[in-house]
Amino acid sequence: MAPRLALFDCDGTLIDGQASICEAMEAAFAAHGLAPPPRGEVRRAVGLSLPVAVRLLVPDEPMELHDKLVASYKQAFRTARTEGRLSQPLVPGIREVLDALRDAGWVLGVATGMSDRGLKHCLESNEIAGLFSTLQTADRHPSKPHPSMAQTALLETGTEAASAVMIGDTVFDMEMAGNAGMRALGVDWGYHPSDDLLAAGAELVAREACDITEYLLS
Repeated sequence: MAPRLALFDCDGTLIDGQASICEAMEAAFAAHGLAPPPRGEVRRAVGLSLPVAVRLLVPDEPMELHDKLVASYKQAFRTARTEGRLSQPLVPGIREVLDALRDAGWVLGVATGMSDRGLKHCLESNEIAGLFSTLQTADRHPSKPHPSMAQTALLETGTEAASAVMIGDTVFDMEMAGNAGMRALGVDWGYHPSDDLLAAGAELVAREACDITEYLLS
């Protein structure tokens, strides 16, 4: 049987890191004497690579400041991790989804706007690192919705696009899947509304984690 790939976004899909992301962004802006953007705007930018997200939040500021904000955000995140304040718990029921898909013969992967280091820490701290056969991050790819992450995951797992599905919580995930010729499945517990996910190409928007298993294994 040809391999089937379930490619997951991480933050907002596998884990809930909303509070830590917003706090790190607020610390980055404060470090440069800037008023922080509303948390709603920060959440809307999650899923993009960090430099792209920062440019979206402050498009009228010079590139030099964008670079400084990116560096300050990374430092704030590292500090939170070192001090044990980083909160990135698994979404309820998602471990059972991963186990069920793997047991049914699916190959699992991750495609995320996180860095290699950030993803490694997140997966290891939640004890799910060993479940994935391919890991794609912002360190080695253009930002979503560019298809590079998805295309590389397909190559690494020997999977045809028609046999793969991208599972994520943002329109960037849905659009990346479409750009790579993959199916797209949305989840409603992340950063973008269900209607936006459907408009961006999602076949279905899962209301609970178990909906993913039911849909893919039915």
